[in-house]
Amino acid sequence: MAGRPLNYSRGDRSMKRNPLILASASPRRVELLRQIVADFEVVPGDAPEIHDEQLTAWEMAQVNAYRKARAIAKKFPDATVLGADTLVYLDREARLFGKPANAADAARMLGELQGRTHAVITGVCLLHLREHRQRVFAEWTDVRFHPLTAAQIKEYLELMNPLDKAGAYAIQEHGERIVAEISGSYSNVVGLPMERVREELASWHAPT
Repeated sequence: MAGRPLNYSRGDRSMKRNPLILASASPRRVELLRQIVADFEVVPGDAPEIHDEQLTAWEMAQVNAYRKARAIAKKFPDATVLGADTLVYLDREARLFGKPANAADAARMLGELQGRTHAVITGVCLLHLREHRQRVFAEWTDVRFHPLTAAQIKEYLELMNPLDKAGAYAIQEHGERIVAEISGSYSNVVGLPMERVREELASWHAPT
């Protein structure tokens, strides 16, 4: 349970001066953050995601989250900016699955993930540039797919748009067709680990 939304818009003068900004164009992250924060702004950024073979998936998700948060924080230095990045990682082959380039690429990704367990890693960065404060963390969820035929993959892809989703799927969009089991945070697979974000935000804005 996410619990009651954290309300920084009433009775908290520090948050009136330092609003919360979500640096993401993802409607999924907006919906998730709305469940735990009553008032925030959405300012999509254009920081390119990096994919560096010398970094682990855990490190890369956090680096990308920081880059996204910093790009917006430079424009709004008096705000607390939240950036996030989600990666799909097939541990046994040390392979990363980003967003597919096209429908054929999406089908290929699901074909490689079918019947296997992969990790979904979301890196999150809280950044306040003026106050020189930052907090970067990540959450890991294991996801096991059903064995899938090419026809089942085609049917699934016809039900949703995979092109803006890491790993070419969305667990909240007909996920029961492809996902057999998850171990860890469900919201992390959607794009934002709500339980951890709520804890971090409460600590971030706690009186000192």
